[in-house]
Order: sequence, then structure tokens, then C-alpha cells
Amino acid sequence: MPSFDISSDVDWQEVDNAVNQATKELLTRFDFKGVKTEIVLDKKEKVVNLLCSEDAKLDNLRDVIQTKFIKRGISLLSLEYKEVEAAFGGSVRQKIIIQAGISKEKGKEVIAAIKESKIKVQGQIQDEKVRVTGKNRDDLQECISLLKGKQDQLKLPMQFGNFRD
Repeated sequence: MPSFDISSDVDWQEVDNAVNQATKELLTRFDFKGVKTEIVLDKKEKVVNLLCSEDAKLDNLRDVIQTKFIKRGISLLSLEYKEVEAAFGGSVRQKIIIQAGISKEKGKEVIAAIKESKIKVQGQIQDEKVRVTGKNRDDLQECISLLKGKQDQLKLPMQFGNFRD
């Protein structure tokens, strides 16, 4: 029976490169002179921590990191922004969680979208992936094109692989 896997992976080396490039850019930008900024990547926790001594500059800091992620081919859909927190001395902090892998909740949303489309395929959650099986190849390809169109709606960057006939 033909099948394929849906995954949501992030290239951690590219994330690291994007953070390093953003840090270098902040050191040279004129509007950040005299402003204490910090971008820290924690790969174990899958979090990027932003710290800025001025509240108004946090949006600019976020724009810089997003630009670097886009240039490095990292989808902005894999970023989940938490609330801005007040830190010591009037500075602000924000956590950006990097979603790597498909959680159970997102997997259920993907399967619901597949069932809703009435395509004759079955979806099944396997760890951090979703396996889709069907009787013929055309149904699977139709399912892939449907899910590519719904990436923004599901807020999940998807890669399709392990296509078996």
C-alpha cells in the first residue's frame, strides 16, 4: 500500500548560523549603539531568548532575527512567540520556541484536515511524524498538494518524505 510521511524538521545548524548572523548585525547597526541586546539559542530547550534594554527596540530585534531565519531557509511558521516579560532595569525579554517535530495536537489537526477533504487516505500519528497511506498514488499526491496549501492555516511547516509505492 503506498504511503508517505509528513514531518516538521528544522535544520539546527542553520538556526545557529541565523542567530550568529543576527548577533553580528546588531553589533554594527547604528540604531542599536548603546542598547544592550542579547540573542541566546538553547538547543536542548528548543528556545531562542531575546533580551533588550529598551522596550521599543524589541520589535527591531525580532525583525532582525526573522530576516536571518528567512535568509537561512527556516520557515517562520516554526517559530512560536511567547509574551514579552519585564526584566531587571527596565529591560524586556521574550522567548521564541522553535517547533521541531509534529506534536500530538498538531498531528490531530493534520489528520482532521485530511479527513475533512474526503480524499481516500488514512492518517496515523507516529512519534513526531504523521504517516499517510492510501490505495493509489494519485490520492496521496492530491493529499500532499492539499496539505501544502493548508500550511499557513495549520501554522505548521511540513516536509513530505519517505514516499513508498
